[in-house]
Parts: sequence; C-alpha cells; structure tokens
Amino acid sequence: MIPVEQALAHLFALAAPLPPREIPLAQAAGRVLARPVAARRTQPPFAASAMDGYALCAADARPGAVLRVVGVSAAGHGFDGALAPGQAVRILTGAPVPQGADRVVIQEDVTRQDDTITLGDRLDTGTNIRPVGADFCAGDTLSAPRRLGPADLALAAAMNLPTLPVHRQAEVAIIATGDELVMPGEDPGPDQIIAANGYGLKAMVEAEGARARLLPIARDTEASLKTVFDLAEGADLILTIGGASVGDHDIVGPVAAALGMAKSFYKVAMRPGKPLMAGRMGPAVMIGLPGNPVSALVCGQVFVLPTLRVMHGLPAAPASRLHGVLATDLPANGPREHYLRARITPDGLAPFDRQDSALLSVLSQARALIVRPPGDAPRRAGDSVDYLPL
Repeated sequence: MIPVEQALAHLFALAAPLPPREIPLAQAAGRVLARPVAARRTQPPFAASAMDGYALCAADARPGAVLRVVGVSAAGHGFDGALAPGQAVRILTGAPVPQGADRVVIQEDVTRQDDTITLGDRLDTGTNIRPVGADFCAGDTLSAPRRLGPADLALAAAMNLPTLPVHRQAEVAIIATGDELVMPGEDPGPDQIIAANGYGLKAMVEAEGARARLLPIARDTEASLKTVFDLAEGADLILTIGGASVGDHDIVGPVAAALGMAKSFYKVAMRPGKPLMAGRMGPAVMIGLPGNPVSALVCGQVFVLPTLRVMHGLPAAPASRLHGVLATDLPANGPREHYLRARITPDGLAPFDRQDSALLSVLSQARALIVRPPGDAPRRAGDSVDYLPL
C-alpha cells in the first residue's frame, strides 16, 4: 500500500493537460483558459460619467454658481461640442464627458429651470468621472490557467474577445464490472443488485467539466471485459468500478495488463478505498476504483477529480480541504487515512455513526468527509480537523 499523497503524485505524473482549442465565448463557461489573452480595446474608451448630473469645468463648481445648459451627453450619444466656462452639459451615467469638462456635479446638488442650473450649497468633493482605461487598457491580459467563471466571461466580452483558447474537455469512459449488476429499471435476480456507482461518477466528472460515457456492464469474464474495454477507445480517462481487489472474480488488473495497461500503483492506505489501481492504457489514464459505492465515490473526490483538473489544464493539487471543528468525540484512528462521512451542524462536524462503505444512504446525507491522518490520536469535541466539502 502507498499513502494517498504518493498515489496522487503517480496520477499527476500520468495525466497531462489536454490540447487547447478555440471556442466561442458563449460556450466557455466552466472551461479552463489555456493561455493568457489580451484585451483588444481600452475600457472605458473615453472619460465617462459615474453619475447622472451635469458636466462642467471644475473652476465653475462653486456653491450657488449659475450655469447655462448647452446640450446633453447620454450613453451611446455623446455631446459633440466643447464646453466653455459658465456652461454645463446634462450628462447621464456612462456617457462620454464633453471636451473641456473635468467635473460632474450630481443632479441632487443642482436646481434646474429651463436651460439654467444653479449649484447647491453643499457640493460633493469627487469629480464623478471614470478616466480612460480605469478598468483595463488595450493589451492588458486575462491570465491563465483559470477556470472561467461569470466575471471572467464578462471581462473577456468587455475586452472584445469573441473566442477563447480553452483546454479540451476530457472524455471519460466509465465501466462497471460484475455478474451481480443490472442496470436501473431492470429486474435483478435473487443474487443481483443495481449498478449505481457509475451514475454518481458520471455526475461527478460532468460537474468537473468532463464528458462521460457510461459503457455496458462488463461481466466477470475476460471476453466480456475485453469487449467493454474496446468500447472505451478514444477516452482520455477510463474508470473501472469493481474487480480490482484480490477475489476469485477480480480480473480487471490481469485483463487490463493483457491489453497493455502499464500499472503505476495498486492499493492505497486509506479507508474507504484501499483496492485502488492506476496506470496508463495506451493514450488513456486508467483508474480502477473499488466496487463498494462509498469507496468508489470517495476515491472519485480524492483521486479522479484532481486528475481531471490536471487534464483540463489546472495545476496539479489535491482536493481542497477546509478546516472545521468536531461536534463529537472521536476515537484514535488506525494506520490508514480515514474519510469519515459527516453532517455540518451548528456545533460543527458530526460524523455519522455508521461508516460502512456500502451505505449510499449515509453518503447522500453527508456534506463533508472528515480526513483523519494515519495514527491520528483521539479527538475531542471542539478540536479542529480537516475536511473535504461534499
């Protein structure tokens, strides 16, 4: 067995960023920017009013001053002329500041009658003008890599960038194995169960931005498993579920090796999730996940998602951990890193009493995985612990 950190290091060595491609800005949400991009314009491209009010010369901004209004500047329709002393232009938020003006007095500080305004007794001290390039200038860059969120896309649009270079989405093939499995909606035999893990993993990797293919169930024969492996052709990441332990019917490792899989590691010192394997099968990374549903999904959080993030162009890093306090006491931990399903309560993190790796009902209620290091001493309520949010 190897530690979790070492297993992750092996996976990061196997994975590599997928090649970039240029896609329309409207399709780039959630994708990872592959290289820095430069603004094609300056924002704002002109000095712009930050308020509704009147543009005038700063020297005329005296309490009680009377000025003549000579025009209007609105967003998209600026005032064409130049402003002279003693004159003002009605101006709206976002509109170009007229030539000769260097101050905007807000409309609340002005009294208007026909084409004349009188400034109030208490004027604010700001210019209320956004200078040229206050936000960004032509040539300024949006740095990479970064996962593109709403603010990034709005910025790229303002930079006048209709397309963006992003890393290709990973193709993930998901293979459930075992004679005991049937698909949801089918009638299981007396010794069979429903193949549930693949649906959780599919949702998990798609939420990370990958494209997932649920392949047919591979039965516990070499011929069946080889056939389903053939269907995974073209995938960047192959996830097998079950069949990776040492039982009489656990044949994923030998069959994958016969098909050319170069194994990187097998077995990780963690619970749940010990019987984990990984390697490279042709151009694809392969991760053999445990068959127990909680084990498979916990390993998905700990290993699959960080691997996908590398493929999508983000830096190699473990899943982000948060810090919390325990709501209850915990006994000493054993020799493997333990991921405890827990609720998040007003009193802190409350581990479920039942931690069996077959209990999906518990995992569906959990909102955190408390991480216990190997050999961790007993903990008391109120102690600080790390956890992975779910």
